[in-house]
Amino acid sequence: MDAAHPGSELEDFRRRARGWLAQQAVPRYRAGRRDTGSGDGGPDDAGAGLTAGDGQRSDDVSVFHNLSFAEEQALIERVTAWQRQKFDAGFGAIDWPTEHGGAGLGRDFVEAFAAEEERYSIPGPHELVSVTVGLIAPTIRLVGTPEQRELLMRAFLRCDSLCCQLFSEPGAGSDLAALATRAVRDGDEWVVNGQKVWSSGAQFAEWGMLLTRTDPDVPKHAGITAFLLRLDSPGVTVRPLRQMSGGTSFNEVFLDDVRIPDSLRLGEVGAGWKVALTTLGFEREASGGGHARVGGGWRELVGLARALGRLGDPLVRQRLADVYISERLAEVAALRETQDRRAGRAPGPEGSLRKLHWVNGMALASRAAELLLGPRLAADTGEWGTFAWTSHVLGAPGYRIAGGSDEIQRNIIAERILGLPGEVRVDRDRPWREIPR
Repeated sequence: MDAAHPGSELEDFRRRARGWLAQQAVPRYRAGRRDTGSGDGGPDDAGAGLTAGDGQRSDDVSVFHNLSFAEEQALIERVTAWQRQKFDAGFGAIDWPTEHGGAGLGRDFVEAFAAEEERYSIPGPHELVSVTVGLIAPTIRLVGTPEQRELLMRAFLRCDSLCCQLFSEPGAGSDLAALATRAVRDGDEWVVNGQKVWSSGAQFAEWGMLLTRTDPDVPKHAGITAFLLRLDSPGVTVRPLRQMSGGTSFNEVFLDDVRIPDSLRLGEVGAGWKVALTTLGFEREASGGGHARVGGGWRELVGLARALGRLGDPLVRQRLADVYISERLAEVAALRETQDRRAGRAPGPEGSLRKLHWVNGMALASRAAELLLGPRLAADTGEWGTFAWTSHVLGAPGYRIAGGSDEIQRNIIAERILGLPGEVRVDRDRPWREIPR
């Protein structure tokens, strides 16, 4: 930063980002009027409506995709192509060190680019791409070997390859440390047997980050080891799961005598829980960020209320105010996190507060849509902006589980922020083998 001209480097970066985005993308908000350029989601932008790449308004407010295999694959290709464009232009890993393929800039530059990018209609998002770039790549950077970084880190950052999470199991969801997928060492390889579930995007991924049980005779947290797994390995079977939203973003993955070389072990043997916490920490940081766009929000709801002629309804205005306040508070929390990072403070349990607030905000948007639409929410009449909200209302509850359930987040807040007594855990010191299942 130029000490003589504070902020000049950041402003130069903003101008460069604006120029690049203007050449690469189409402005997001159009409503038959001059764009205010504020881009802050405030009253001047109310009801502008989302625009697709052809400039037409879209009423898509889905939380989880309801797409055919071919449609979802095409979406992923668009999202990854955009990530590669950003990476090659120096905007894909802004706060990463230059030796790892980043721009070597601070978190404030990341926020500045995100704010500029928000003004444009860009592909996505898709969970698999977010997991690859935002969760797995930084985990490898922190705990991977030099060979693993050389093999995969740039490929994941640039989306030349994609990686899903293979964490949850039918019997180990919120209690992830109870996982039962076994990995047994055989020379320089490990033989893995088990099942994973709720793996977003696994049918489109080349890699998976896998948690396994390598020692059943120690307490559950101590006997876990993490691996990087090629999903085209013999013995891997991926089966999409149909969601109530209609889509198949989630998958179950079966592992039958799958062999993984020890060179793809991520972290030390028995230290997989620490690796998992690293990844989950990145996930909670990402939840509810000021520029997160999952489902519908205040801007889309105001556009819907205007289209329905209900902006003057006092009940509608109160619901819209609730959503607006929630989104503003989420932005304040994101700014506070940015300040903490600038000060060098490591992410803490506050991420659980942000995630709970984000999930509550999605529920507020659902209630506003329900008030606005009534029976039209459930009838696919083809009318713009009506039945489309069903995908938000049905999908939003999923984030009460994804990334750690609400109950787990409340436990973290109670114990680590409020200092309340910890939940009784009778299996804390018992070998995993002896825990009833």
